[in-house]
Amino acid sequence: MLDDRLVIWSGKFGRTPMGEVRESLGRDHHVDAFTLWMAGGGVKKGFIHGETDELGFGVTQGKVHVHDLNATIMHLLGFDHERLTYRFQGRDFRLTDVHDHVVKEILAWCAVDCL
Repeated sequence: MLDDRLVIWSGKFGRTPMGEVRESLGRDHHVDAFTLWMAGGGVKKGFIHGETDELGFGVTQGKVHVHDLNATIMHLLGFDHERLTYRFQGRDFRLTDVHDHVVKEILAWCAVDCL
């Protein structure tokens, strides 16, 4: 079933183990690193991309920008994100913005130079 299905799971942000000072004590949020997993649909099996510090607060290796993530998901779904470009007031626009790239390291069926 996972040969032709892409499954994606993610939270909206990361959480730290320590509390932050506010009206009610709660765990702090950090937006610089979060967990996302993908299965099937052309993603390498059992592959881990990226790493955070010991608290999960900051990225230490393999940082992926949200535009790159979107470009990669669109590629896995069979869309060329660069073809979804339109020009408005002298600037190119697209869903993944104009400084994105597909994260080739996670692709199971693509050589590094296939894009």
